[in-house]
Amino acid sequence: MTRRVVIASNNAAKIKELKALLEPLGMEALEQSIFSISEAEEPYSTFVENALAKARHACEATGLPALADDSGLCVPALAGAPGVNSAYYAGRDGDRATRDARNNAELVNALRDLKDRSAYYYCVLVLVQTADDPCPIIADGTWHGEIVLDPRGARGFGYDPHFLLPFRGLTAGELFPEEKNRVSHRAKAIVALEAKLTALQAHA
Repeated sequence: MTRRVVIASNNAAKIKELKALLEPLGMEALEQSIFSISEAEEPYSTFVENALAKARHACEATGLPALADDSGLCVPALAGAPGVNSAYYAGRDGDRATRDARNNAELVNALRDLKDRSAYYYCVLVLVQTADDPCPIIADGTWHGEIVLDPRGARGFGYDPHFLLPFRGLTAGELFPEEKNRVSHRAKAIVALEAKLTALQAHA
């Protein structure tokens, strides 16, 4: 099983979550920033294509196995938006905190007059051993909820303060990191990734 991987992201909040999720698997996660790797281009219309591009980019730059996460919020009433454009739903100007605030305002405005505010977070993980790995390992996870117009909670990041979990009565922004890392889309994708790695190890 891969024990040392480069995380193909410069998103500090995402890296923190991935490190916490990978540690129990005995995987040492290295931030791509320590190798001075810039963010890869994400020109594709699907999460999996963008994740693969990021993983190959980091792997090529370091020569180490690389793990990429491409994830976002999908709202059926908005034809799946923000989707792959979740990070830049309301534009690319400003730092991450500024973009998050603007994205959330755009989302609330789009849903304000709609009754159906169901939504789900989606995450796909891609692990490559080499930059031209012909058999990348792909795992995904989905986390269902609904959007609330008024933000609640200061934990998490992105759309978390507006993402309500009906069965808990809390938003993702109100969850402690430990609980979020047990139930989130990213947590589910990690479980699926571990299962695939274990199966490959068994047949090695």
